[in-house]
Amino acid sequence: MPSYPSADVTPVAAPSPALPAPRAGTPLAGRMFTALHDRKLVYNACWEDPALDRAALGIRPDDHVLVITSGGCNALDYLLAGAGKVTAVDVNPRQNALLELKAAGVRRLSHGEFFELFGAGRSGRAHEMYRDALRGDLSPFARRYWDGYIEAFTGRGWRNSFYYRGTSGFLAKGLMLFLRRFQGLGPHLEELLEAPTLAEQRHIYESRLRDKLWSAARLGAQPLALSFAGVPPQQRREITEEYPGGTAQLIHDGLDAIFGRLPVTDNYFWRAYITGSYTPTCCPEYLKAANFARLRDALPRLDVRTTTVTGYLTAATPRPDVSKFVLLDHMDWMAWRDQAALAEEWQAIVDTARPGARVIYRSAGLRTRYLDPVSVVHEGRTRRLTELLHRHPELAARLHEQDRVHTYGSFHIADLP
Repeated sequence: MPSYPSADVTPVAAPSPALPAPRAGTPLAGRMFTALHDRKLVYNACWEDPALDRAALGIRPDDHVLVITSGGCNALDYLLAGAGKVTAVDVNPRQNALLELKAAGVRRLSHGEFFELFGAGRSGRAHEMYRDALRGDLSPFARRYWDGYIEAFTGRGWRNSFYYRGTSGFLAKGLMLFLRRFQGLGPHLEELLEAPTLAEQRHIYESRLRDKLWSAARLGAQPLALSFAGVPPQQRREITEEYPGGTAQLIHDGLDAIFGRLPVTDNYFWRAYITGSYTPTCCPEYLKAANFARLRDALPRLDVRTTTVTGYLTAATPRPDVSKFVLLDHMDWMAWRDQAALAEEWQAIVDTARPGARVIYRSAGLRTRYLDPVSVVHEGRTRRLTELLHRHPELAARLHEQDRVHTYGSFHIADLP
């Protein structure tokens, strides 16, 4: 084990603000989602394809990108894309703790060690690396969290990977055990991942996997399962009301796209959930050896904040001057929790965005109807948000077709005046 330099940077992580309480009479799945989101690590990796984001955003060295942290992968990707500054915000401090751990690993570990943790998802030296190299770089909350949870990286075998931890990983592990043990699909899944051509991949999927994967999809579409995956009731309603066939059909169509139309050779999202790990050639950009030194040099441009989008934009001093906003899909469930807070967030975006700033977001539904009633004050007069935004539906639809994740109903790109 090599010696490590002492830590010289401590990322900022403020106490987690409380999320609004669910409405009275919220069904069990809604209460489950709230309990999980408020108390657990939900996402062990980002579930949004950054290749789409790069194409949609056109990131430049003078850009300040604001992104919701989630698993932290995409915040690091935007640094590699050349953003001048990336601010990652999340109300769940455990998600920020994960990004802090990744950043500490980039600073303090060799690439081989870093890949053991976040590529293979497990290492027999995880405790040693954490104690000797990573812990000192963490904020107080992140340190307390990983003091009690670093064993998530110490498992043996595919079943005990970090990518089967967190609530979304717990669901993925359950589905993989079902497919491998009870459906006998393990060899076919491995064969699919190693298919040399798209035609061979499609043949394996359609002849050996499709029907049984659809059966598993029906289980994954149940409300409690979706709560573990980080999908709140509002998103399920969006799908039910807007997507023909509802949640199960959305998953079916996604599987057909992922395994029948798009090559899996570079689809690291589904490789990690099928096998519990990445490979050196099928992994996020932040894990590739060729990018490691450049990512280390870029880390000073990363800022991590435990707060809401609104909280950051209204409290930051000096004014943030954000040019690119990556809002993920959080507006789907924000509208369910608090429509007024959604309007407040957009007012903060309009007030602080650089002129011509671009916003991208995803939705479980085909349309974001919850934006229709939102009004904001711009240049001294009240305007409907939907009238203020300049959308790019053709580009968004074209990129959405290339999405390697394919779990969202729609992708949206819009510019502010």
